[in-house]
Amino acid sequence: MSAISSFVNQQVQVILYDGRVIVGKLMGFDVRANIILADSVEREFSEDEGVEMVPLGLYMIKGDNVAMIGEIDTDKDATIDYSSIRAPPLNDIRF
Repeated sequence: MSAISSFVNQQVQVILYDGRVIVGKLMGFDVRANIILADSVEREFSEDEGVEMVPLGLYMIKGDNVAMIGEIDTDKDATIDYSSIRAPPLNDIRF
C-alpha cells in the first residue's frame, strides 16, 4: 500500500481485471486498495478506430477490480496521438 501513496495527486493509469483502462488523477485510496480518481477518462482501444477517450469525471474503483496501477509521465503522454493508435482491447484477466 505504501507504493500507492507516492501516486497521490499524480496522473495514473489503472488496468482493471475486466480489461478496461482508466486514467485520472489519484485523489485517495484505502487499505482495501479502493481508489478515487479525479478528471478520469476510460481509454477504449479498437483495431478499427483510434483510442476513444470516454470522460468519467470523479470515479471510484473498488480495490477488488484493480489489476495494476502506475504513474503516467504526463509530458510523454501529451505527445501521443491516441487517435492514430490501433490496438485490440485487453482481454479479461483470469486466474
